[in-house]
Amino acid sequence: MSKEALVEKIAEKLGKTKKESRMIVDAVVDSITEILAEGGVVQIVGFGSFGVRKREAREGRNPATGEKIKIPAMNVPYFRPGKNLKEVVRGSLKKGKKKK
Repeated sequence: MSKEALVEKIAEKLGKTKKESRMIVDAVVDSITEILAEGGVVQIVGFGSFGVRKREAREGRNPATGEKIKIPAMNVPYFRPGKNLKEVVRGSLKKGKKKK
């Protein structure tokens, strides 16, 4: 699902305009991004948690040349789904619904 499709779905559910719904989606995404950039965690009960993990520096290989390269340490975002989200998704797959 694209961002625009999500905006349309939210507009439909809330009885808002697409413009208002786009502002809501943008505000949520921007807020989560800002919190993660500060090293924080966002927990939405029943949905999941967004956070940041530190990935240590390591040695890798350039796939084109096979040459060894150093990959620097970096922070990477993660998402851990909540129990309710897992149950809903697993239940929809058991009922034979196709993934979109």
